[in-house]
Amino acid sequence: MADPVTTRPALVEGARASRTTIALKLLMALSGLAFVGFVLGHMYGNLKAFSGHDAFNEYAHHLRELGEPLLPHMGFVWIMRAGLLIALIVHVAAAVELTRRARKARPVKYVVKKHTGAIPASRLMRWGGLTLFLFIVWHLVNFTFGKVNVQGGETDDPYNLLVDTFDVWWMTVIYLAAMAMLGAHLHHGVWSSLQTLGLTSTAASRARAKTISFAIAILIAGGFSLVPIAVLAGLID
Repeated sequence: MADPVTTRPALVEGARASRTTIALKLLMALSGLAFVGFVLGHMYGNLKAFSGHDAFNEYAHHLRELGEPLLPHMGFVWIMRAGLLIALIVHVAAAVELTRRARKARPVKYVVKKHTGAIPASRLMRWGGLTLFLFIVWHLVNFTFGKVNVQGGETDDPYNLLVDTFDVWWMTVIYLAAMAMLGAHLHHGVWSSLQTLGLTSTAASRARAKTISFAIAILIAGGFSLVPIAVLAGLID
């Protein structure tokens, strides 16, 4: 018979670890949903390119003035950037810690991997997340902080920089590959977030969550892909 004095601390420690794991999953879910909101807004802005040079640049300029005079020039943009950076740190830190805990709980890998019923996109999450992180770094260098024009043209005109970038076929291929990875990441990420938030407790709610996650993934990845394809096809010039 186990000694109740020694068993009780182990139970308390296990309960604390379980609560911490749940908290990490909630942080990962909420930070992930914050990114979903951001990419939806970003996608809308990108699609302004179909309205032409002036409409796209006016949208980019309006973002810099949003909130004035309550906020300083570029105030809203920097607040958004700070919020996204915090969300990114929380998301990555929670993912790393949850992975570490999962490995610690199962130090020996299964000889035969069993199908768990997870959606296929779940198998790409780790490498997909790393790929997206590297792409985001390049994307910021390309369009935001570095403003690198691969064709050597002007960089202070958002519309022309966008067109010059996607007029290069290999840049478009890289972007489309990243969007495919983003779609897979969103597909599983939204599903996992809804599951963590307790919205998949029944068969009907699970089916609905899978439909929602798939629809969001297609909408965002497809919406982002339209502009580079249109540029390469000559529809946007």
